[in-house]
Amino acid sequence: MTVSDKRLQEAIVTLKDSGVRITPQRHAVLEYLLNSMTHPTADEIYKALEGKFPNMSVATVYNNLRVFKDIGLVRELTYGDASSRFDCNTTEHYHVICESCGKIVDFHYPSLDEVESLAEQVTGFDVNNHRMEVYGICSDCQSKNAH
Repeated sequence: MTVSDKRLQEAIVTLKDSGVRITPQRHAVLEYLLNSMTHPTADEIYKALEGKFPNMSVATVYNNLRVFKDIGLVRELTYGDASSRFDCNTTEHYHVICESCGKIVDFHYPSLDEVESLAEQVTGFDVNNHRMEVYGICSDCQSKNAH
């Protein structure tokens, strides 16, 4: 069993434990997310699966993503534009984002919990999470620009 198969089985158990029915569309959306390293949008997921599920709507994808988010299987990444991206990696990690093509890549770094603690002390807020993003130009775009 591959790592992605194992993660899919664990996610299905989580869904079942939460009382969520496993429809073929829900299974396909979950499998696509788990195998995607690109942090896809709902539209990208829909376009990737519409050939396999011609009757599936974009709303179905959004509804499934909401269910996955509510039970903690995915994170929604918003960047101020209309299209959220979805990340199946719910461990603590950060993102590097290409300013040219928009590609998002995970990178792991020791958690910045002390930033949350300091923010609470300085502001009096009850901080519950943080997000760090690093911006630059990916190697693919650097290569394109070099030509």
